[in-house]
Amino acid sequence: MSRFAERSLERAEQVVYLGVGLLLFASALLVLGNAAYRLATDVGDGVREAIEAMLDALLITFILVELLSAVRATLEERTLVAEPFILVGIIATIKELVVLAAFGAEELKPEDLALELGTLAGVLLALAVSAWLVRRKEREPEESDEAAVDPAAA
Repeated sequence: MSRFAERSLERAEQVVYLGVGLLLFASALLVLGNAAYRLATDVGDGVREAIEAMLDALLITFILVELLSAVRATLEERTLVAEPFILVGIIATIKELVVLAAFGAEELKPEDLALELGTLAGVLLALAVSAWLVRRKEREPEESDEAAVDPAAA
């Protein structure tokens, strides 16, 4: 591929990532503003319902911000970084756990609630182990660094 074509595609990729980042930023601001508005206006319908809606919106805001972080990291490091996506999964799982534990008891049978809570706890554990493994892998020296330090390894 010619150098011109490669640079053109790289610029196009950056423009797309910038667009995605701007949309995520705007979405996070909209959701955050909507959460504040709904908290203020829905309190008359009941504090619990207003807090549930606000908590749901705030956790979605956290997810959007983590996705924005993933876009930023992708642009900086020029590679797809797994950790922000794992964090999004952790936040989404915690959101479901909190909402289900706080408000699911009224809607589900106890055995269904226990099954859903157990499944979400298993997903959370798997995501936490994944995050730990990714961080551990990032701390390991690169293979090329090892060869440079230890001539016998080459």
